[in-house]
Amino acid sequence: MLDTNVVVAGLRSRRGASFKLLTLLEASRFEIAISVPLLFEYEDALARHVASGLYTNEQVRDFLDYICSVGYKQNIFFLWRPYLQDSKDDMILELAFAAGCEAIITHNQRDFGGTERLGVQVHPPKEFLRILEESQ
Repeated sequence: MLDTNVVVAGLRSRRGASFKLLTLLEASRFEIAISVPLLFEYEDALARHVASGLYTNEQVRDFLDYICSVGYKQNIFFLWRPYLQDSKDDMILELAFAAGCEAIITHNQRDFGGTERLGVQVHPPKEFLRILEESQ
């Protein structure tokens, strides 16, 4: 499962691990879970970059359509909040747990402290890429 900061980083630069992870989605190298609240969060974060000219509204819609086509759609029927300090991070954790995700991929590992008690690992994009490469 991809935290919003990984999606934004991946779309801002084609050089980093975040972009590489986005490209591996199409090749089905790993799966991501999505939910309606997560898609709204992605949309909100990406829309902030429309004003700066980084993307257009159409590009944001196209990307969200793509994520919907490759992501595993998961409903969430429970709330543990507050579990983490940020309610948006709680939403990510709840989705990861409900979908049975092994890991949350984020640039903010410290924000997800304690998720291992629920069986959800946390990795930065570069480390997760290394894990994918080792599993081939």
